[in-house]
Amino acid sequence: MPSFDVVCEADMVEVKNAVEQANKEIGARFDFKGSSAKVEQKEHELTAYADAEFQLDQVRDVLINKLGKRKVDVRFLEDGKIEKIGGDKVKQVIKVKNGIETDDAKKIVRVIKDSKMKVQASIQGDAVRVTGAKRDDLQSAMAMLRKDVADLPLEFNNFRD
Repeated sequence: MPSFDVVCEADMVEVKNAVEQANKEIGARFDFKGSSAKVEQKEHELTAYADAEFQLDQVRDVLINKLGKRKVDVRFLEDGKIEKIGGDKVKQVIKVKNGIETDDAKKIVRVIKDSKMKVQASIQGDAVRVTGAKRDDLQSAMAMLRKDVADLPLEFNNFRD
């Protein structure tokens, strides 16, 4: 039976490239001269550092701009709270989502079941597998998910005939 997987995964290579480009721009910009503004990456977690909250917003804007240019959806980012780290310096942890959470997976399955299409959806770990008898049904399910689940950056992979 034809099937495909609905996933929510950022391209971490592109995220790493965007972080490097953001740090390069921050180092070159005049308004950041002499400051400790930077962005660090550990696995699926980015940490933005700056001398003040205003500067932290600018660092975030540079990062989001670079991610957008690298075609990484900013809906993958989940902002943490701003923390003071001594003096006026602040940092913010930004998580990069990877995988579909259980609540979102249930929402996707419910959307597919409510549509009365001739496809079945099942949760497979951090992905949702959609199977159907015809390829056309699967393609219309993809179109429907793109339209109805706009709050998640969904991708479709593992298409099998």
